[in-house]
Amino acid sequence: MLMVLMLIIGLASAFMGSLVGLGGGLIFVPSLLFLSKVLDSFTWVTPQNVVAMSLLIMIFTGLSSTLTYLKNKRVDIHSGLIFLIGSIPGALVGVWLNNYVDIESFELYFGILMLLLASLFFVKDKLLKHAQNKDLSQKKFYVHRQFEINNETVVYSFSVVLGLIISFFVGLISGLFGIGGGSLMVTAMILFFSFPAHIAAPTSMFMIFVSSIFSTGAHVFAGHVIWEYAIMAVPGAWIGGVLGAKLNQRLNSNILEWILRLLMIIIGVRLIL
Repeated sequence: MLMVLMLIIGLASAFMGSLVGLGGGLIFVPSLLFLSKVLDSFTWVTPQNVVAMSLLIMIFTGLSSTLTYLKNKRVDIHSGLIFLIGSIPGALVGVWLNNYVDIESFELYFGILMLLLASLFFVKDKLLKHAQNKDLSQKKFYVHRQFEINNETVVYSFSVVLGLIISFFVGLISGLFGIGGGSLMVTAMILFFSFPAHIAAPTSMFMIFVSSIFSTGAHVFAGHVIWEYAIMAVPGAWIGGVLGAKLNQRLNSNILEWILRLLMIIIGVRLIL
């Protein structure tokens, strides 16, 4: 029973995470916290080991989905590497802070974070319109990117300084809550840097893969990973990552964003209650 549940949670988490670029922690962490209260076989769950296991699973989710996205040239590796310079140190700080969080306050803060992120999407159009009205082509310390999506050229730009600052805090929250930082990074890339959703999600998965290696290493060093349970979820995470990435390329950007919003609201309210 335990093995089957871990496999299903790993698959569902990776599928939804890869679909919208979250990494899967947004499903994995709340699922285990919930099961720890209703099933005796999950009484081993604590904020520390569930976050550590979530980040470990995201290595496999990130790798499988990134490889799928790379085949279709949807990953902005250049921008992703810039963001990683900020997110990796942030993730290590988050892992350290995680040691001082108890399960009740962890659920409350995680829930509030999800609702705040979801609310940003309701002002997305205003933020994008403001960004698009600016001429960024001659700005110093700005990165300018161009991609072909479905025979259409998309162009976007972002500040390296702002990108590093935001990615540091994304990494910190990733290490603290075990959500891979994808929910924050995708939100930031779409809202503040005008990334198209079909580039933001794949780029986020690439970042999640790399940063999760560092975060997981810190948790392994701290002794937070319960290997016999984590390994049960790995096969599901690999399959879910591939399936989510393939479906992402078939869906409209607006549909992807609404899936992301609804997930955040549902999980946020559930954790707060």
